Amino acid sequence: MNKLVLKSAALLTATLILAPAIAQTANADTAASYGSDGQVTFTPNTNPTNPVDPANPEVPVTPVNPPGMPAPQPPTAGPLSIVFASSFDFGTHDIQASDQTYTAAAQKLDDGTSRDNYVQVNDSRGNYTGWSLSVTQNADFKSADGKVLTGAQVTLGNGAIQGKGTDNPADVSAATTTLTPGTASGTILGATNGKGSGNNLLNFGSADGKTNADTSVTLAVPGTTTKYATAYTTSLTWTLADTPANS
Repeated sequence: MNKLVLKSAALLTATLILAPAIAQTANADTAASYGSDGQVTFTPNTNPTNPVDPANPEVPVTPVNPPGMPAPQPPTAGPLSIVFASSFDFGTHDIQASDQTYTAAAQKLDDGTSRDNYVQVNDSRGNYTGWSLSVTQNADFKSADGKVLTGAQVTLGNGAIQGKGTDNPADVSAATTTLTPGTASGTILGATNGKGSGNNLLNFGSADGKTNADTSVTLAVPGTTTKYATAYTTSLTWTLADTPANS
């Protein structure tokens, strides 16, 4: 509470006639205090949040998808939203008869620089009740004519919370998540009660957003799997629940 203190002073002089005459002066101070107030009110932010740099969450960026893939989807609606999730390009390779592991290219920004692949969640509800994020690989890798890349397995490795996007970041994360087609993962990123407001990022690489930019997301393909000379694709669904994560 701000207080404005108003003070006034008056000089009162009284002359008394005595024998002999003596002049006497009395001083009196008066004071009053008066209170006033200040107020600010916050409401949940329903405006879209833009992606930020996984190396420096105070800086807005424009991530771009690998060539040949659709543009990134816009953020989901509402004050609790998925702002961005990387798409993964595992490259073009010769057919091999032995087991192989391929790494996804780093996340590109529109200025040509690279970062760790990442996912970004924003919580602008203002209630600090926590949330949890999971991911599902919707199906096996398939070709346009339905050929299946049997046994191929995606792993999201080196999961690290980028803690600079908020003063109370998400506090639950998975360091390694291996995807099973058609099955939702556990909580890959989440916040317990009292945590996770603002921008929360899970970098697949390191908390600094750059250290393991092109080695942390992998695709393992068995040597015994039949491989046609064609492209194989899959899709991922990231699901955000407004329930607090388990610590």
